[in-house]
Amino acid sequence: MRTRTERGSLWELAVLALLREEPMHPYQMQRLLRERREDQVLGLKRGSLYHAIHRLTRSGLIEVVETGRQGRRPERTTYRLAAHGERELVRRLRERLATPQADPSEFMGSISFLVHLSPKDAAAQLELRRETLERQREGLAAGLRMVRRNVDRVHLIEIEYQIAMIEAELEWMRGRISELRSGRFSWDLTKILRGVRAARRKGAQEGRARHDR
Repeated sequence: MRTRTERGSLWELAVLALLREEPMHPYQMQRLLRERREDQVLGLKRGSLYHAIHRLTRSGLIEVVETGRQGRRPERTTYRLAAHGERELVRRLRERLATPQADPSEFMGSISFLVHLSPKDAAAQLELRRETLERQREGLAAGLRMVRRNVDRVHLIEIEYQIAMIEAELEWMRGRISELRSGRFSWDLTKILRGVRAARRKGAQEGRARHDR
């Protein structure tokens, strides 16, 4: 199993995903995360974003395109994905989806980037997660049955809760896997990225037009 460091943080995943859209500077990244409400999952803090950018730059997954300023604005550094950055984004996302973590918000943050996998790939990773969760549930249930004979229920209530949470996630997981495999839940990343870039170019053109008036 890969370590947490090799899997990277949610912040690093967010930076890689944003730069897959197009090169951008940190201010753009923060603005897009807020617009998409992903800052609520990630706990958007300026320092966290810059630390992630520093780690990704140091590891060679992203690289500087240019550093400059427009008018009176502060100097900004624009970044882009390095050659193997896209492969690393997909690898990290697959692992996060397939491997249950102790912190539920880790999974919630990971699935917000589900679009970067194909529907077929997403279904495969969720299936791996489902299998792991079912093993965890069975192990907890077996342990609970063993100790119940000697321990009052009040001392085991947290295990009951843990099993209930796993069962709830499993029910949700089975539904999404079924939708992905049947084609009822699908997307086209190439088309989505094309639309995002076109909308951004149009917004930039309109902004320049307003400025020139």
